[in-house]
Amino acid sequence: MTELSRPVRFVYFDLDDTLLDHHHAELHALRDLHADEDSPFGQHTFDDVHAAYRTINPVIWKEYAAGSLTKKQAKVGRFSRLLDTLDIGGHGRDADLADRYLQHYANHWKPLPGAFEAFSRIADLLPVGIMTNGFTEIQTAKLAQFPDLSARSSAVVISEEVGVLKPHPALFEEAARRVDTPPEHILYVGDSLHSDVEGGIAAGWQVAWLSREEHDHADVHVFSDWDRLTELVGA
Repeated sequence: MTELSRPVRFVYFDLDDTLLDHHHAELHALRDLHADEDSPFGQHTFDDVHAAYRTINPVIWKEYAAGSLTKKQAKVGRFSRLLDTLDIGGHGRDADLADRYLQHYANHWKPLPGAFEAFSRIADLLPVGIMTNGFTEIQTAKLAQFPDLSARSSAVVISEEVGVLKPHPALFEEAARRVDTPPEHILYVGDSLHSDVEGGIAAGWQVAWLSREEHDHADVHVFSDWDRLTELVGA
């Protein structure tokens, strides 16, 4: 990991799949939904349902980010399309499936290994915050379940409250404005190449990319070990 090019005065963290294990929660929420007594997915294996959902959901989020879907259409539409993809009738159940998925999803939130410890160590030295895509009520509930995150954060920026999603520059501009820090002195820590890395670089921020794979990216500090991130910022 290369050294930082400019002094860091503020560190923003992404939430899902950076501090919290979203993929774990998604997997187990779908597994619970598949196992429900009145599940419409019984004729399909869980692996088939999971694979179809993992294909559909990113497309839904892109359409939502582009403004072609409302929040309700995004929440329910992923299950409408899942039923279509699996050739299952009963579209009157898509809203119920969406609600039950979110209920199951909330039962499986957990930190990524080492993430909270690194967050705390960095917060001991520098002001920190959280910037996350997602629906306000869901992201707020996550922060309520893990109160140390918001308690130690000088700013919490949720995309729905701003009206645009990462990597839209307006979200990064608003996040920088809230902490009164020049973009070049903000470090953003995230896992998504598109939303976090490309969005952060375009906004003029420094970026630390949480990735299990090695990447040759001159403008990004790639790490998989949280100790390397804390060393980067001097913690």
